[in-house]
Formats: sequence, structure tokens, C-alpha cells
Amino acid sequence: MKIQVRILPLISLLALATLFATLGNWQLNRKTEKQESLSQFEQAPELSLEQALKTDLDFSRVRILGHYETDWHILLDNKIWQGQPGVHVFSLFYSKQGIPLLVDRGWLAISPDRRQLPSVPAIAEEIVISGLLSKLPKGGVKLGEPDIIADLHGNVLVTYLDIDSVAHAAGLDIVPKVLKLDASDSSGFQDREWVPAVILPAQHQAYAVQWFALSLVAIILLFTMAVRFKGNTK
Repeated sequence: MKIQVRILPLISLLALATLFATLGNWQLNRKTEKQESLSQFEQAPELSLEQALKTDLDFSRVRILGHYETDWHILLDNKIWQGQPGVHVFSLFYSKQGIPLLVDRGWLAISPDRRQLPSVPAIAEEIVISGLLSKLPKGGVKLGEPDIIADLHGNVLVTYLDIDSVAHAAGLDIVPKVLKLDASDSSGFQDREWVPAVILPAQHQAYAVQWFALSLVAIILLFTMAVRFKGNTK
């Protein structure tokens, strides 16, 4: 019975060493994924909207002829730019081919009183817009319940961007990607110096080193305790 009690810490340390090593390998895999994503961002190919939607690339550059929806806009809250609170404006854009997609037109300031939403200038004419078509970032930890969009009219303030919810409220099959409007496009607002919304590969490398270091510590403790256990059983 005493032997079993002494073995339990050894088993626990072995399990911890294995867990830490697994997490280290996971971080290395994430590092590789982020390197690929950064490479795609920097070398995003210029494609037609139809071609871009058929690819599995995280990023591609597109130019689209069409018109904006003028009846409603999605305002994504809690966006800070130059120390000021604001929103990012997502407007629906209909391509000439009838493909609807959301366009991130950039940042607008917002009042502390969320009942007073910023005005979004309407653009009714047909125009050409260009930007970076990107996949939605993978969701992290979200605080609070998801926004329920019951009606799309005017400006709709949300905490999280959920294209499925917007598509359901609009009754449309909206593209599951977002066009980040070029900084030079006159139909946009502030804060359009786009960067990939990812943790840098170097950070994943640092996390991996930490996990492997913890695994090594657990292994050292495991061998130390094993030697002592063997000595005590003689």
C-alpha cells in the first residue's frame, strides 16, 4: 500500500510532462499556421470575387462593381482608435453579379451614450470598391450572450460580428467572409491600415519554449523522485 502511495506522484509527474510536451507541440503547430497566414496576407493574390470565394486562402485582393445597402449598417462596438472609443462600420455590398457581402468600411467615433449612434453617410450610386477579402477570425473567449438581431433597420450596434445572424435577419445568403476596404477607397472611414488579426509566430514560439521547459522540469522531478524511491525500497 505504501509503495502505491509513493508511485502516485511519479505517475502524476509523468502525466504532467506528457501534457506540457503536447501543449508545446500544439504551439509549434500554431506557429506554422500563423506563418502561413502571414505569408498569405503579405502575398495576397488579386482575384475576381468569384475566384476568391472558391479558394481556401485566408486573404485575397478583389475589386468589385456594385452598390451599398443604404437602409442599414452593422456597427461593431468596442473599437479603439488613437485612444478614442468607436465602432467599425460593416455595410452590405451587392456585387453586380448579385453576390452580397459585408464590407468593413473602418472606424467612426461613438458617444458614451450608446443610444446616440454615429451617422453613416449613404452611398446610393453604383461604384467600384477594392480591398482585402478575408476569412473571419476564429472566435476567442466571448463575454456575455451573443447579439440577437431581430430587425435590420438604420444602424444596428453589436458586440460581436456574426454573419449568420446578420444573414438570417436580412434573409440573404451573405458571403462568409469580410472585405476590408482599402485605405484609399473614398467610401470608407478611419483606421483602415489592415494587419492580420493573429498572434505573431514568435509569440507561439515563446509559448512553446515555456511548455517544453515545464515538461523538462517535470521530467527532472520524475527521475529525482524515481531514484529516491528506488533507494528507499532497497
